[in-house]
Amino acid sequence: MDMKATLHRAGTSLGRFLRAPNNLTLLRIACIPVLILLLFSPGKVCAFMAALIFSAASITDLLDGFLARRYGLESALGKFLDPLADKLLISAALIMLIPLGRVPAWITFVIIGREISVTGLRAILSEKGIVMGAEELGKYKTGFQIAAIIPLLLHYSYFSIDFHAVGTFFLWVAVFFTVWSGAKYFQKFQQIIQE
Repeated sequence: MDMKATLHRAGTSLGRFLRAPNNLTLLRIACIPVLILLLFSPGKVCAFMAALIFSAASITDLLDGFLARRYGLESALGKFLDPLADKLLISAALIMLIPLGRVPAWITFVIIGREISVTGLRAILSEKGIVMGAEELGKYKTGFQIAAIIPLLLHYSYFSIDFHAVGTFFLWVAVFFTVWSGAKYFQKFQQIIQE
């Protein structure tokens, strides 16, 4: 077998792997240990690599949802894994940024606490056969969390831009949407329970 055929087959296999939404989700989860290891080594190069990996992992979140809808590949496993991967990725990044002094611990607690609470509410309702879908505010919350974490991972100044300041600004916006969307979930939960 010649090298060209081997490369073609490897490229085809990789393409097939990357087109499967659940594989992209698993790839996002696999990025978490790499991100953690990079954050154990403070420095400009590791900070840049951590931001790059987090950004790539965040892009797979958009891609796996698009592929699942486009090709009719939505599955129960995918619906479970996708939000779990998001929560794990964001939580890991925020927790690792605490000892580096880039994120206050209480903000991390608020964000992770909201995720656990909403997941709990959904679990209670699913026991009753009720599905509580994602709110539009939840999408803004996730978007701003990602928009905050990327510059906070970069941290250092590049091209005279203070990325830490940019990340801190978006983090405050993320906290606002985190609390607001969490309150809306609790309000919706109360209305459903009282019906």
